[in-house]
Amino acid sequence: MISLKYRIYPNGGQEAKLLATLTTCRYTYNNALAERIDKYKNDKTSVSYVDQANHLSKNKNEYQVNVHSQVLQDTLRRLDKSFKRFFDGLKKGVRVGFPRFKAENRFRSFCYPQSGFKIINDGTHIRLSKIGDIKLRLSRPIEGKVKTCIVVRDVDQWFVVLACEQSEKEPIISNKPSIGIDVGIEKLATLSNGSIIENPRVLVKTQEKLAQQQRWLSRKKKGSKNRIKQRIKVAKLHRKIRRQRDDFLHKISTHLATNYGTIAFEELNIRGMLKNHCLAKHISDASWNKLIQLTTYKAESAGGQVVEVDAKYTSQNCSGCGERVSKTLADRIHCCPHCGLVMDRDENAAVN
Repeated sequence: MISLKYRIYPNGGQEAKLLATLTTCRYTYNNALAERIDKYKNDKTSVSYVDQANHLSKNKNEYQVNVHSQVLQDTLRRLDKSFKRFFDGLKKGVRVGFPRFKAENRFRSFCYPQSGFKIINDGTHIRLSKIGDIKLRLSRPIEGKVKTCIVVRDVDQWFVVLACEQSEKEPIISNKPSIGIDVGIEKLATLSNGSIIENPRVLVKTQEKLAQQQRWLSRKKKGSKNRIKQRIKVAKLHRKIRRQRDDFLHKISTHLATNYGTIAFEELNIRGMLKNHCLAKHISDASWNKLIQLTTYKAESAGGQVVEVDAKYTSQNCSGCGERVSKTLADRIHCCPHCGLVMDRDENAAVN
């Protein structure tokens, strides 16, 4: 299964219908959540997805009749998945938040899970049930059979995400060289062949402008039109930062998947590392986890593989003789007193 994201260009009437669909789905989600909470408080009983879906099919209001039935069902299924994650977390002792009511800016997508959508006019438009034929920019060919369609609102732009099922392909045997990669903050990645990928620090470079825009937002009167306009400006700036980071990570992951067969990353507890408030912003800005995810699926398509290895002692052990050479975080050069190897600390870890 592969997900493909495309930009769509609705006209004024179509955008109004898209916004109305989002609002109806959000109210359906919130009302279903309220029903589950009230039912448990009053009767100590639970309400299942099937119960709510059956009730919805027979009791649609004037707004819900204008939304494709499977879109509404998927909204209820989305709530049901949130509850399942919450209760699974309780069983496993993992902290998972209780499902929350969705504000307008927290509910940005709806899904056609099986039907109600179709690519038409040689890929120039997509037909969405109850909405219309919307102009589509098919930036890359569709691979496989389209199974689901998710419509996403990104501030003032709209996208569709098509989940495509692909047929089984013969595995590709790669004869490309292997590489080890040590990720970091000062340098985004150090490769075992000595190559260095610099950290673009997208957020750090933009944080002064972002802080200014957020200060202006905080000064606007709540509920005013000026506050809404300023909130959109802040959201657009966040979007620009996210896209710059994603563009860089896509280029790096493509380069790695194209040139190397087996790619070894260190296995890191990134969630635990984010608890360090001094480094959390820089770790998030580097997006190590996304780099690994992008490289993983691209490497598989190219016949390679990504493996994550235990990072324990990879910086301390000498890649030349295997002896352990203790270092502090301030020691950036690996100097082995046993074999005389001298190299960058991160490169030594990448080789290991």
